[in-house]
Amino acid sequence: MDPTIHRGERPVADGYRLFAEREARGVSDVFEAWALAIADDDALATRIADLPPGNRQPNLVLAAARWHGADPSARPGDPFGTGSLRRTLEERWDDVRATVLARATQTNEAARTAVLLPYLARIDGPIALVEVGAAAGLCLLPDHYSFRYRTGADPATPEGGDGSLRLDPPSGPSPVVIDCRLTDIALPERMPTIAWRAGIDLNPIDAADPDAARWLSTLIWPGQDERRDRLTAALGIAREHPVRIDRGDLLEALPALAETAPGDATLVVMHTAVAAYLSAEDRAALRTMVSALPGHWLSCEGNRVLHEVGSMDRADRRFVLAVDDVPRALVDPHGTSAEALPGA
Repeated sequence: MDPTIHRGERPVADGYRLFAEREARGVSDVFEAWALAIADDDALATRIADLPPGNRQPNLVLAAARWHGADPSARPGDPFGTGSLRRTLEERWDDVRATVLARATQTNEAARTAVLLPYLARIDGPIALVEVGAAAGLCLLPDHYSFRYRTGADPATPEGGDGSLRLDPPSGPSPVVIDCRLTDIALPERMPTIAWRAGIDLNPIDAADPDAARWLSTLIWPGQDERRDRLTAALGIAREHPVRIDRGDLLEALPALAETAPGDATLVVMHTAVAAYLSAEDRAALRTMVSALPGHWLSCEGNRVLHEVGSMDRADRRFVLAVDDVPRALVDPHGTSAEALPGA
């Protein structure tokens, strides 16, 4: 996840082409085709370049286009619905622009908790969990989800067999069941005990708001129906177990929120795919601030955002998971796998 793409620091054509090649390829054929179509169309690229830099990001513009009618359905001679995208960006640009300016890419993927949980489970509880960039708070509820972990390379390893584990909440199996493959990472032995939880977001999302739920669903890339189903189930859990999410800038709000955590709980600050939207100066400020807090820090961000793993190929989409500012694993951006870094 390249901050220069998502902060609009590159020319639009360059940013969208890199997004297609590095982030969408192999994940969403539709978004790869759509991003390349924009990169190759000077008129569309110029139109997007008129947006504020932080609003030019492909995730946001493509989601807004879908919100206003761009249809990824295949058609004769147009397998990815690129013609529908072009028409929407040309004929409904004022609507798309208004949505881009009013909304944000708050991809609240509950499955990211699967790569965090093996490390959360090692922390002495009870835990006071704080998430920055919390959106609807779905990643603040790992102890309400069920997990199926496998440590073998074969995804067909039967549940309960050698090298696999199912972990359910104390109350029983959850409607959200998350599969994750671990490589050289110990299986979690228990659910973490989370006694208190809260989040921070510039634009908190109410899990009970149908419009907000529809937007979160639109942010899921075409072809990822499993993620959409999981989002629906996770929002249901969030409605049953409301989480405190304060509105504010993380650099301003985090210290005060951390002070409200109960003193008899271990503070854990976490975030996933958030730091890429910060400037280099603000990323440095985040590191200084969180490192000064008591407790622990779990970050899950793109390579070269907070930490650089030099051996990673540019085409490798995985995030770097760090514990207390030390890189520990390479993880799938949507929580399907985690591989320990050498010596971690």
